Amino acid sequence: MPGRRSLLAALGLAAGPAARPAAGQSLARPALPQCRAGTLYLTIDTGWGREAEMIAAAMRRHEVRATLFLAHEPDFRGDRTLGPGWAGFWRARVAEGHAFASHTWRHWYLGTDPGPGLVRYASRRGEGSETLDQAGFCAELARPMDALRAIAPEARILPLWRAPGGRTSPNALRLAAACGLRHQGWTARGFLGDELDSARSPNAALLAQALRQIRDGEVLLMHWGVRSRREPFGLVFEDLLTGLLARGFCFAPLPPQGI
Repeated sequence: MPGRRSLLAALGLAAGPAARPAAGQSLARPALPQCRAGTLYLTIDTGWGREAEMIAAAMRRHEVRATLFLAHEPDFRGDRTLGPGWAGFWRARVAEGHAFASHTWRHWYLGTDPGPGLVRYASRRGEGSETLDQAGFCAELARPMDALRAIAPEARILPLWRAPGGRTSPNALRLAAACGLRHQGWTARGFLGDELDSARSPNAALLAQALRQIRDGEVLLMHWGVRSRREPFGLVFEDLLTGLLARGFCFAPLPPQGI
């Protein structure tokens, strides 16, 4: 693997988040209007952010729009992904026509429900745990979207949320629904595997699997970079897009009611 400096340069991140796209570079229409193979719904969870610029540039080149699930996670620069250093990045994605939804604020994980109307919410990074009631859980889900509105008031925000790891609980689903939010997971064939160990699941294998098995209507899941993965999936992301577009797929943001 290349050193940190050369890897960041390859990913287009050596100088930090990219500026807005040039005038006229928008994602107003799918790359293949005929959609002869069907429509795919690419979703991107926040993650570590290392490959963010490379992934965003590939989507811009191919006029692919996605649904971006936002959380305030630690990033590869020692910042957090909804901090001031990322404001330009998110504004650029809003301008390109992507949709947004909540991935919780702290990106903690839901556990077994502790009682009626309560959810257990715990950090995997040793930051603690809490029991949240209706108001507390609604606030946790709303906070990343409030942060995005402060950055880009015109952002298209969907009434959807995604639990970290996709792990929900009966109470979490009920409390979120009372907040006006529906949980959005992903399809089995849409799991792109970018958070798997790259020694066991190298990019070439993940790419071949995705191109072979993805079908019409899939909800695809990936991240803007995963800290633990040594072979960044972003390096083959554009190959994935070109392969799926060549098969005749279109990409679209999720509908407000989810899939």
